[in-house]
Amino acid sequence: MEPLGRPGPPLTAEQAERFSRHLLLPQLGEIAQRRLLAARVCVMGAGGLGSPALLYLAAAGVGTLGIVDDDAVDTTNLQRQVLHGAADVGRSKLDSATERLHAISPDLQIEPHSERLTPANATDILRGYDLVLDGTDTFETRYAVSDACAELGIPLVWGSVLAFDAQISVFWPTSPGGVTLRDLFPDPPPPGSVPSCAEAGVLGSLTGQVGSVMATEAIKLITGVGEPLLGRLLVLDGLAQRWTEVPLRPRDRAQNLPAAAAPAPAAAAAPDAMDSAQVRQAIARGETITFLDVREPFELTSGAIPGSVHVPLAPVMTEAGRAAIPREGIVVAYCRVGPRAELAAAQLRGVGIEARWLKGGYPAWIAAESARAS
Repeated sequence: MEPLGRPGPPLTAEQAERFSRHLLLPQLGEIAQRRLLAARVCVMGAGGLGSPALLYLAAAGVGTLGIVDDDAVDTTNLQRQVLHGAADVGRSKLDSATERLHAISPDLQIEPHSERLTPANATDILRGYDLVLDGTDTFETRYAVSDACAELGIPLVWGSVLAFDAQISVFWPTSPGGVTLRDLFPDPPPPGSVPSCAEAGVLGSLTGQVGSVMATEAIKLITGVGEPLLGRLLVLDGLAQRWTEVPLRPRDRAQNLPAAAAPAPAAAAAPDAMDSAQVRQAIARGETITFLDVREPFELTSGAIPGSVHVPLAPVMTEAGRAAIPREGIVVAYCRVGPRAELAAAQLRGVGIEARWLKGGYPAWIAAESARAS
């Protein structure tokens, strides 16, 4: 793919020595290093994921780093937020991060943003950057960042960690096959419905793994080398130490329209999908059908198909999570609208389970059942 930025001025002798190990790589070389030095990257949060990402981006020679963080260092941060030390407790994370990063790269330009990013200010904060990395831990911020990057047309390297599990992707809807966070999870959960790291815990070293991968994705995008995680979700099961990759594709925006405004469904479902009528027909033929609900726990308040097995999408990507899924007959995965169920079905087929996804999700099933009863 094309690199994000133009090369900066020729390297000085000092820079050539400093980045010599990059210059030895045929895929990088001097021009790529000059692109890094000219790049403007914004990192959301100087915390668990932001710490390793910022450290490696600074060491790699990225010329300008924006940092968005309005928090202070807390003792509980030290287990994973390696930018900060015990002497920094109570200090602004921006001040602590700036000092540490300048110790690594004295010429680094740092643009601090000591404010909380919101839907109202997101585009103003992120405008002017070539690339954004998001390692924040609140859903409001994550969706605000993704929406703003989509509006501005800039790529977003996204990472998420909780307990022993992690997910990483690159969201860039203007690129071929690119998607946004909303293609994976259409809407954020209600406040307080999903545990935070402060409530569920997180393995500190796992944030180092994920933050380093995020930094690598940023370097690849800036320099144009390799194949970035566009249209792909990387899932890490830290306990089993297994990486799983699942494809992503843009969802049908019409799926989120009210029923009266949505277009009529196509006559034939996709080969890997089943609509409600097809599922009913399969049941009538005596086929064994297992409904797999891949929604998050907070979504279950709206109801579920009777007899469903509930395994959210992230555990479906792991061997341990799949252990709860029966392997007899056909597994029909469903979510609220379809994208997560499609991913789950593809993953299950990849490990030898006959799986389909329910077209239209749970609302379509409820509508079909109501029509049958009337």
